[in-house]
Amino acid sequence: MATLVGGITTSHVPAIGRAIAQGLQNEPYWKPFFDGFVPVRRWLHDTARPDVVVVVYNDHGLNFFLDKMPTFAVGAAPEYLNADEGWGIPQVPAFRGEQDLSWHLIESLVADEFDLTTCQEMVVDHAFTLPMALLWPDQAWPVRVVPVCINTVQLPLPSARRCYALGEAIGRAVRRWPADQRVLVLGTGGLSHQLDGARAGFINKDFDLRFMDSLVNDPRWATQYSTHELVEHTGTQGVELLMWLATRAALGEHVREVHRNYHIPISNTASGLMVLEPAG
Repeated sequence: MATLVGGITTSHVPAIGRAIAQGLQNEPYWKPFFDGFVPVRRWLHDTARPDVVVVVYNDHGLNFFLDKMPTFAVGAAPEYLNADEGWGIPQVPAFRGEQDLSWHLIESLVADEFDLTTCQEMVVDHAFTLPMALLWPDQAWPVRVVPVCINTVQLPLPSARRCYALGEAIGRAVRRWPADQRVLVLGTGGLSHQLDGARAGFINKDFDLRFMDSLVNDPRWATQYSTHELVEHTGTQGVELLMWLATRAALGEHVREVHRNYHIPISNTASGLMVLEPAG
């Protein structure tokens, strides 16, 4: 059976791609952010050694748009390409899909009464590509991938409770996958930020830190909040923490925190990073 080796949660601001392209990693504005990934890459290489990454992220209009926005979508393609979304971020090499796990995951989630969109062709955007590039800067991609997309763009959004249940179902499916493979779950998005409207630039550090703590000690804490309450606490785009919540749920009841970093702001966003391992 497969081994679920851990979870990583991190932000995915488009400006990260531009900083990478321009070699700004050691600039004072960016250095505290990029330095946070050094121990993560060491953990990936020395301890986790994943074969496959299940990437839980949200699409920003590259693959799905407002006229067709699935609540949950799972990729089942042999490879995944990205394209320019208008941010001027260079394209990255194609990602190899792990179709066997994709179909196992789809069948398992449907059996658990999740209604999915199954994508046998799928492109991925910066929410997928930038976290992967932060973990593997050479972009040689030593892992295969399974994209899991959660709608955080078009109302109605899935609740925090529903996303937690999705993560639990993903974890069960991965552990039942009859393959001698090591699987990492990568959740991307957030933390608190709002890019438009009267609260543009809004960041809630206190809530972010409380949320990060809860992922270790009280993982269902955020499920008490409705979608509208989460937006109130974290900003319109801060609701992307739903991907963090699903990732944490996949790891089981108890985890060990390996690493965390929190840095504000990058591009008007509170940037968080955590590495968690299943425990017990």
